[in-house]
Order: sequence, then structure tokens, then C-alpha cells
Amino acid sequence: MAQVAEVSTHAAVSAPTVGALWQRAIDARRTQAAFLEEHDGVWREVAWEAAGERVSALANGFLSLGAEKGDRVAILCRTRLEWTLTDYALATIGAVVVPIYPTSSASEVGFVLGDSATTILVAEDEEQLAKLAGQELPALTRVVGIDVAGPDGTLADVESAGWEYARAHPDALARAAGDGGPDDILTFLYTSGTTGNPKGCVLTQRNYVAMVDSVVAVDDLFQTGDTALLFLPLAHNFARLIQFAGAAVGYTLAFCPDVRGVSAALAQVRPTLFPSVPRVYEKVFTSVKGQIAESSFIKRRLGEWALGVGARGGGGLRGRVADKLVLGKVRARMGGRLRFAVSGGAPLAREVADFFAACGVVILEGYGMTECTTAATINRPHRHRFGTVGQALPGIELALDTDGEVLIRGETVFGGYYGNAEATAEVLTAEGWLRSGDIGVIDSDGYLSITDRKKDIIVTAGGKNVAPQVIENALKNSPYVSQVLVVGDNRPYLVALFTVDPEATAALGPPGGPEVHAAIAATVETANRDLGRVEQIKRFVVLPRDFSIEEGEITPTLKLKRRVCIEHFRDELEELYAAARD
Repeated sequence: MAQVAEVSTHAAVSAPTVGALWQRAIDARRTQAAFLEEHDGVWREVAWEAAGERVSALANGFLSLGAEKGDRVAILCRTRLEWTLTDYALATIGAVVVPIYPTSSASEVGFVLGDSATTILVAEDEEQLAKLAGQELPALTRVVGIDVAGPDGTLADVESAGWEYARAHPDALARAAGDGGPDDILTFLYTSGTTGNPKGCVLTQRNYVAMVDSVVAVDDLFQTGDTALLFLPLAHNFARLIQFAGAAVGYTLAFCPDVRGVSAALAQVRPTLFPSVPRVYEKVFTSVKGQIAESSFIKRRLGEWALGVGARGGGGLRGRVADKLVLGKVRARMGGRLRFAVSGGAPLAREVADFFAACGVVILEGYGMTECTTAATINRPHRHRFGTVGQALPGIELALDTDGEVLIRGETVFGGYYGNAEATAEVLTAEGWLRSGDIGVIDSDGYLSITDRKKDIIVTAGGKNVAPQVIENALKNSPYVSQVLVVGDNRPYLVALFTVDPEATAALGPPGGPEVHAAIAATVETANRDLGRVEQIKRFVVLPRDFSIEEGEITPTLKLKRRVCIEHFRDELEELYAAARD
């Protein structure tokens, strides 16, 4: 193992616990809104003081339900104000929050509730409550709804009970809050389970406060006057970090519960910060490029010219014309006020980052994992290098193992998986290094580039090692492509499973039609020109439907579950390889 990245230092932690971090935010008496939530098309501000009162009431309410320090309380809900208020309330009294993705199946919900020994569940609506039907969960004693009543009422009932409890027990909340410390468990965050049942990452108050402190220490990353639009599921640690950082810095957090509402929310909220996964940026990129490609000859040339001007830095009359033709319209789609956007959770194609930069929107790509409490690296606002995931965050050490695996060390690294010592031993070394499972390189300036997942590397029948994600990113540059999965482990050549964007291909015909097949064939041919012989796609199939969360083929953060996809479309794959056997 050779260490290749220096450790950045950072100031002392801003608070000993997340509950204390929240209380400091309330005590600061900030005038800017804490949150924005939308009702019937109207965005309503929530002041810090009002949010603080609701969190205190909910904390008392959970105490009235019998919640104690260390008790597991699960939240099964979309990203919305009630999620965040409940999270802060539970952190204040020392309960262990167990987030569950609202897209989880009933069996997945049952697994997390059972594995964590959750005692109280807060579920959003009837759809989520229905997932409990027939489940054997002996530890679960209380179930509360948000939009509808659960067996133990609604979250509004808990809040009302909290006011009464506070009057009868005026010192209870202070005692519960004072009993907490940095080494207490804050949360069990279950991994998305791309390779089997999810594992519960045990993260302490210290882990998350150190994580918040680290990102806040990066110059100009977050500012008090910012507004961040959050649509990512709060069951994921990326969204959770944005939530907690909001309390530390004092920026406004706007909630968008449904990814389908992101475009409208960007236009209405006009955020200055936008944390996202690459898929959202890819859709904008392919949409704009597709519109340009399908335009008349003159409009197409003008569009390509405008992007070229933007890539060269714009400026002057040419810059103003290019801005009016294309660049300004792309910025407007993103709200028009972004200082920058952030991308994480999966690799962002270099071409997509370059496209947005040409349009005046800088996307800062970062890298991390649940096991290190979100992030280990990020590109800086004024020191970014596209094609990399940036430099180590303050307080984080990076190293590469002999096989190129990225190793991470720092206060943000978790203590292990709940009840799974064997899995913990596989990822934590005796020296405290976290094995990421990712293969990477670090340049002389400390910028990390991720080249592939260690376990996802394809070894062909000829013994050649191939990184599928690099090829997949090249193939997704087409506006017609929704998802693509490259396969070839122990096979004579590489093949690809494509799903297509129904809007982009509507004029061409159905997914299985000849026109769509021809369009994808052109995409493959273009990508193959820049790939080595062993990396080239020899055959492909266009699937009749997209990969989906509901079918268990995609994680809630839109990562492909490769093994599941291969199993579900095994017949199609075998047909692609039939020619090699004939």
C-alpha cells in the first residue's frame, strides 16, 4: 500500500452531536428561512424558530411514546419537511434513526425493520403502511403515519402529545439531550444492496459531525445565503449530509418529494445549490444535444457553434449570441441562479461535465460511500478538474492498495456493520483503513479518478480485464439511450443491454422496431471507434422496458444492480452469445 494523498486539517468540530448542532442553529436566530415546502404549487417558508418549536414538540412526543436513548426508530417516507423535523427530534433524544427508502418493496422494508430491531416506525401514507401487512416484526411496537393515521395515530398527534408532555415534564427533553455524547449511535444506514441483502452501517454522532465539519471547511462550497433544492431520498447519506450542513451553515433547504417535479421546482425555487446524481444531468444533456441534432441544418450548426463558444469561455459579442441561442436556456432549465451543482453516487461522464461548464453551470463531482459517512473527496468551486472526483476533504486520508483499490481513513469512517462482524472485517483494516471496493488513480496534485468497481471488472474468456462503466458512459451519450449494461464476464466478447428513452424515440417507433435498433447501432458504432478491440461491443439488444426500482434492478440512487439485471434478462443475453456457439 502506498499513501499518495496528504491529509488536510480542519477546525474543531462545530458541535459534539447532531442534536447540539441543531440547537445551535436555532439559537443563532437566523432571519433567512430554514426550509421551503410546496403546497398546491405555492412554496411556503418555514422559519428557524418555528422549525425549532416543532422539533422540540416532536422530541417530547417521542418521549411520551416511550422512546429512549438507543431505541431504533425507522422513517419510511419521501424527502419532505416532516422527515427532517423527525430526524432532528430523534437525534436530540438519542434515538437511533433507521431510514428506509420509500421505493423499497415490502420484503425489503421487513428485512430492515427486523434486522435493526426497530421499535417505532414513522410511515408516510397508506402505500407505505400497507408494506407491513403479514410481516412478523416482534420488536415493532408503535406505528405512526404522516398523511394518514397508523395504529398509533399520526405524526401530528405525536407533536400535539409532545406539547402536553413538555408541560407535564418540563425537564425531560433537556435531560434526554444532555445524556447524549459524540460516541452514541446516530443512525443505521442500510446500503442499497447491489450484491445481496443490505447491510446496516453503524454511524455515530461523531461520524456525522466530523463529516459536516469537513465539508463546511471547504471554501465557498456552502454559504449562508444559499438555497439548496433537495430531491434525493433522505434515506441516502448524500441527502442527509445536505440536510445537516444546512443547520451548520444556515442555508435554506427546499424539499422536492418527487423526482418528476424537479424541473418545475428548479424553475420556481431557483436554487443556488443543486445536489444530484448523474442521471438528472445526463437527461438534460441528452435532451439538449438531441434537440440540436434534430434541428434544421442552420439551427444545428448554430447550436454546435454556441456550445463551442461556451467551451472556449465565451465573452464578447460571440459569447452574448451563444448565450441567447443555447447556453442561457440550459442555465434557465437549472433555475438560472446556480453557483454550482454537485454530483455524487455514480460516475459522471466527462462529456456531460464539459457540456454544463460550457453553458455556465459547473458540476462539482465528489466521491464517497455510506461507510465513510458520505464523502471522501470533492472538486472545489474554484479548483476543479473535470474527469476526477476531486481532492480529499479536510481530515480525510486517501491511499491506494497494491491493486489500485482506494482506501479511506478519518473520523468519518464507520465502526462496522450492525451484527455482521464478518462483513466488517472485509472492509476495515487493522490500521483503520476503509476498503472502498473501487479502483482508482491519484495524480500528483491529489486529484482522485475512479476507474471502476473492483468487483464489477469484467474478465473476458480471453483473460482480458475490462472496466464496464467507462464503456457504459460512452454509450449513454446518445439522446435515445436511457440505461445500458455491458456484459462479458467469462465470455468471448462484450455485449450490451440497452433501454431507450420513450420521449426521445417516440418519433422512431417502438423499442423493438427497426428505426430504434438502427439509432442504437449508430451509437454503438460511434463509441466503438474510440475503444480498444477487447472493449468494443460486438452485439446488443434493445429491451422492451427500462430497468426499474420496482423490479429490483436499480437501487434508489439509480445504480444498476448488475447481477439482478443479468438474471432478469438471461434469455436475451444467451441469444446474443448464441452466434459464438454456432
